[in-house]
Order: sequence, then C-alpha cells, then structure tokens
Amino acid sequence: MGGVNYVSRRRAALQPEESDEESWEELVPLPPSCPLAGTAAWSWGGREAPGAMLGKGAGGSGAKPAKPSFVSYVSPEEIHKKEPIEKEVNLHLLPGELLLCEANTVLKCVQEDGSNRGACGKLICTNFKIAFLGDESASDDNEPEFKNKIIGENDITLHCIDHIYGVYDEKKKSLSGQLKKYPEKLIIYCKDLRVFHFCLRYTKEEEVKRIVSGIVHHSQTPKLLKRLFLFSYATAAPTNTDIQNQTVMFDAIKDWREELERTKGNMKYKVLNANEAYKVSEKLPLYFVVPMSLSEESILQYQGRGIPIWCWSCHNGASLLKMSAFPKEQEDNTSQMHKIFLDGIYKTINKPPYEVLKTDDLSSSLPSLQDIQAAYIRFKQLFLIDNSTDFWDTDVKWFSLLESTNWLEIVRRCLKKAIEVAEYLEGQNTNVLLVEENASDLCCVISSLVQVMMDSHYRTKFGFQSLIQKEWVMGGHCFLDRCNHLRQNDKEEAPVFLLFLDCVWQLVQQYPPAFEFTETYLTVLSDSLYIPIFSTFFFNSQHQKDTNMSGEGHRAQSSHFRFLTVWDWSVQFESKAQVLLNNPLYVEKPKLDKSQRKTTRFKHQRQLSLPLTQTKSSPKRGFFREETDHFIKNILGKRISKLINSSDELHNNFTEFYDSWHCKPADFHGLLLPHIDGPGIKVWAQRYLRWIPEAQLLGGGTVATATKILDMIEEVQSLQKKMDEKHSLTVPQGREALPMLRNSARLSSLFPFALLQRHSLKPVLPTSTWKDLEDEDDLAKRDDEFVDLSEVI
Repeated sequence: MGGVNYVSRRRAALQPEESDEESWEELVPLPPSCPLAGTAAWSWGGREAPGAMLGKGAGGSGAKPAKPSFVSYVSPEEIHKKEPIEKEVNLHLLPGELLLCEANTVLKCVQEDGSNRGACGKLICTNFKIAFLGDESASDDNEPEFKNKIIGENDITLHCIDHIYGVYDEKKKSLSGQLKKYPEKLIIYCKDLRVFHFCLRYTKEEEVKRIVSGIVHHSQTPKLLKRLFLFSYATAAPTNTDIQNQTVMFDAIKDWREELERTKGNMKYKVLNANEAYKVSEKLPLYFVVPMSLSEESILQYQGRGIPIWCWSCHNGASLLKMSAFPKEQEDNTSQMHKIFLDGIYKTINKPPYEVLKTDDLSSSLPSLQDIQAAYIRFKQLFLIDNSTDFWDTDVKWFSLLESTNWLEIVRRCLKKAIEVAEYLEGQNTNVLLVEENASDLCCVISSLVQVMMDSHYRTKFGFQSLIQKEWVMGGHCFLDRCNHLRQNDKEEAPVFLLFLDCVWQLVQQYPPAFEFTETYLTVLSDSLYIPIFSTFFFNSQHQKDTNMSGEGHRAQSSHFRFLTVWDWSVQFESKAQVLLNNPLYVEKPKLDKSQRKTTRFKHQRQLSLPLTQTKSSPKRGFFREETDHFIKNILGKRISKLINSSDELHNNFTEFYDSWHCKPADFHGLLLPHIDGPGIKVWAQRYLRWIPEAQLLGGGTVATATKILDMIEEVQSLQKKMDEKHSLTVPQGREALPMLRNSARLSSLFPFALLQRHSLKPVLPTSTWKDLEDEDDLAKRDDEFVDLSEVI
C-alpha cells in the first residue's frame, strides 16, 4: 500500500522503427472500493484500454508480435459488472436543482511531481453545478473547517466554468457545440483558477456521451436570463424572514438621505425620485443625488446623460461626482446641442456654494475594457497549472512572464488615479467629476477606491458592502455582461469588479489594522460572483432586476418570490467559518463625546485624516496661484497659462502630496494612500495561488504571524479576565478567536483554502537549469541556483 507500481512497455512491432528503449509509466493505486481495484488493467499513461493487450501479437502477417509487459485478467465488459462503490456518497441538491446526467467509474486525476494519483467515483451534472462524488474520505485531521455550504471541494458551478478541453491521443482540444468524437479525458478550467482532470477511459461509452455533451451544452451555450438557476432557486427555496441585514442596500430614498447626512453633503445636494418607474433612464437607480441647482427638466432632457451624479462628499465640502458622457460619434447639430447643454451644467455647478470643478475623462486616462480583459487572460494563464512540471518550467522566467501580462501595471494605474482624485479633493479642496461613456465601469472602480481610501466607514465590513451596493449594484455596473453569465457576447466580458477587489487587496495587505475584513473575505467575495443563488452579481441594472422579479411567469407567486443577497454570509458559511472573514487586529474608531469633538475637530479633519498636509503652499505653486499682477500676465501671456496647466505641475502636485503623506505615520481611521512604487504592488497570492501546492509554505506565511498575535491577544484577555474577577467586575466579551489557528505548523501559507494539501518537492535547481547541466560530470563545482517563489508574493 502506498507504493509505486511501474510497467515496462516496448514499442509495438508494427511501428516503422523499432526501439529497444523502455518507457516507464506510473500506475495510480486504486482505492479498494473502486470497480477497477485489484486488477492490473489501469495503465495511467498507457494508450491501451483494459484487455487491449490480449488481442495483440496475433495480427499482422509476418509481423513480430509485441511482447506484452503485463496481462489483464479482466475484460472491459467485466469491469462494468463489478460491484458499485461501497461507500456511496449522497448527492446534495439545492431547492430547484435537478439532476441532468451522470457517469460512473470516472477517475478524478491529480498530477504532481511526475507521479499520478486519482480517485474513482461518479461525475454528475445538474442545472446548477458539476460535481464529483468519490470516496476521497478525508481524515479528521485533514478535513477543512472552512467549508462552503453551497459549493463543495469537488463542485463547480456552471457559471464558474471558464474553458473545457478534451484529450484525444494525448492532444488537448477545446470542446464546444456538437461533438463528433468524445474524449478519453476531460479537463475543466474554472474562473476561480481551479483545474480538474477527469479520466473517462473506463466509463461506459453511452455515459461518456451523455456527461460530456451535458457539461458542454449547459456551461458553454448561450442562455436566456430566465433560464438561469437564480430563478429556479428563488422560486423553490423557502422564504426566510429571520435574516437581519445591516448592509445599506440603497434601494430606498431614506438610505440616500442618511448617506447625504452622514457625509455632510445635504447642504449642496438633493435626492431625486424623478426616476420612479424608470421614466428618466433604465440604467439609473430609482433614486440618486444631484446638485441642488439642477432642474428636473435638464435631468429628463437626455435620459440622465450629461448630468453630474453625486458619489461622496469630503469633510472639507469638496465632492466626488460622476457623469455619463454623450456618444463621441454623432452629427454636428446634435454634438453642438450637447456641448451647449454641458456648458450650462458646468456653469451651474461652478457657482457658489460649489467649489472649482476638475473633470477627468477616465476613458482617455485609464486602459480600455478590452485592454483589461486581454491583460487578465494573460495573467490567469500563470496560475492555471496542469501539473508540477509546468509550474517549475515557468519558475525561472516567472517575473518576466508576470510583467508581460500587464495586469499589475493596470492595478497600479487605477490606484494612482484614485490618489490623484484624493489629492484634488483633500489637498486642493476641488470637486472632481469622473466622466465615462456609461459611468458604470471605470467610474465604479475609481470612485469606490477613493471612498475606501478617504472614508474609514467604508473600511468596515458593512460599510464596504454598502459601498458596493451604492456604486456598483445601484450604479448600474453590468455584472451580467462583464462576467458573461449568459455566454452571449464574449466581447462584453471584462473583470472590472475583480480589478477593484485586487486594488482593495493591495490596501488591505499594506494596512491590515485599518480594515475590519480580511483578505479571505475578499477572496470568497470574488468567488461569489459565480454562485447563481444570489442576485447581487447577476443583473446589469436595478431596472433589469425589478422587471424580471415581476415577470409574467412569476406574477402569481410574486408574494413569496425573493432573491437572496450575497451579504447574508450565513447562507454560505457556518458561524465558525465566518470568523475568518473578520480581522481580529482591527481597531474600531473611537467615539468622542461632544466636548472632545469641539476641541479636536479641526485637527481630526485636517491633520489626522491627512498626516502630511502642508499649511503653506510650496513657492512654485504659490507663484502661479497668488501672482495677480496684470502687467506680468500680459507680458508672459500664453507661456504662463501653459505652465499653469502643464502636466509637469500636476505631476509635481501629485508627487508632493504622495511623498509628504508617506513620510509620516498613517492614521488608520483617516486618509490611506497605498504604496504604488516598485514592489509595492504584489500578487494576490491567496486568490491566485491557493490551488497550487508548490506555492505553499507549510507552517509559514501570514497565518503563522497571525497565530502568534492571536496567542498574545488570548493571553492578554486571560490576564484581563483574572483581574476583573479579582475586582468582581463584569467580564467583557472579547473578540471571538480563530479556533482553526491553534496549530500553525499544520497550516499552509494559503490557509484557509489550503489546509494540509499534498507536498510538492521543490527542486534546488530550476527545471531549465537541470536540463542545461544534465551532461555535466561535476555539479559540486557549480553554485546552486535557488528561486524562492515566496519572493513573488
């Protein structure tokens, strides 16, 4: 048991050239419960099916029969007559989930370190997921405690499938549409970067046809919106009225009024209900906020285009706005009318009490959606690893491959743009208007990042969720198209929301105490994009959601028809697992009484929120801003004007703002500016590397550090408890500890997604270096080249 069996095979005599070289192929030890266990018929890398060797040697006139390397005592027909799997694994179906097709005697393969292992079981396809049911019974020590109640370890939702490949004679081919020939092996690449290999060599031919055709059809062909499992689940699932959601959903007018009051923006802006029944625009929410000086007629004129919509107000009165731009290619008369309309809007919001307005067209200053999609396609290929050999082959050129994807550069540019906007709002007390064609993609990214950086409320878990509701869900981000949930238009697909989460992760890993949530929270949030029981990420707009909720098919049962929101984490995780979503090192913002607020208000607003704001402008900025001599202006003319508006000064303002902030300690409840220089932007290791054993450090990484800190916190709480008991005081309830971190030596650096996964032997020399030195006699004279993958993270 546990040993490795090898089979020596000679090339067939019928081949043009004979070779006496022996090729070794490794056999996977089968579990005792598998129908193939106990036979010598399974050659993992071999080209022959069980029993095929029996027929060789008798055919071909004059040909020398091949010498069999082993004898199979079981025919293919007898394989399927074996007893079924002893340990039957029950299939758990959700409300509304239907079993569509299944296949028995499927081998789930695991390839590692040149060796091959697998588990025998059943592959099933439902209208919700693909699932493998095997006898991979984990021991109590290895069983993960961070379990998703909806998606199991071997489950793939149909929306999470990225690409499907079939293996024909060791050649990989993409599968789509009607298949004329069915593969002997199925490879599924997932959007959460998992890779599944299923061997169908020993599955009945009829079952192979059904399962392969079913998986390809239900995951790759275009769908209608009402055909999504989201509607099946919402119809069949019982209504839970006990859910208490503290997230502000921004679906009521009072939510917007309370947000205006919280940010002190209610003196200059007003909430409109002009879009009730969506008579202004189907892309806008029912309620939104605009400057008080705007008339309702101007808002109705162009279906909301050209209208500055409020996002957030800074403590100094400056505000962040966004606007849907008019189409660039249109007739001259129409273009002139739009220009006159925009001039009137700008004049309206440039008057007091509004400050100077800075307009930023994001379509010209940031990458296009096509560039973002292309960069992510290149980027994710680094993590879709088929086996250990592929991983180590790319290890030496890892940094050059990573740079060539351009994904981290796009993350850097988005963070830099958010810092520029923060500098205008905080440093120059200037309103900023973000402009984009529909104001629902890059506008969502930048406006959300600015608010996370400048408002500590949005760094709490409920605040962050409310921000996503406000800027993304109600802001009209096309989740349905950008995630390509319907498989109707690949050109509209772009990982815009994932780009935002990656940017937020950069802030979380640079300033952990400033955030109430952890990177694990961000990772499971990114996974929730592909779970179609939550409506949060499966509509293009609130109008689309409302229309389909009251459709004809559900009119009779609309009283109990309800979509779930992703913010109810109890649907996916038990309370013990939800602890990992909360940061135990987060320090809540202290609440001051009224007397303290009055004495420290100015200091809190300026110096604690911006530790490096200078009270006096630099000489260069002062000259151009304060010099008002008419004679000098006339003499220098356009030269002065050119210098004032030059990109050099804008760059100097940004550099001064950025450098001066980083020279002083950060206030975790004030403004946060990320490090964007050099290695400041990193790979989100937990999300992108969590399924690769070679990238894990057992007993190391951030989980080891967190364990030590939690042990210290537990010791302090224990001492505090003893002191309180001694003085007969009520023992306060401390923050719940992380029970899964008691033995950090057993955990992986990619915990909680990798607990005790398989070990992978990391070569002292990279694969390419071994190849170069294969013919060298004396390796001892050469220095070992060691590449540490942890340097990348």
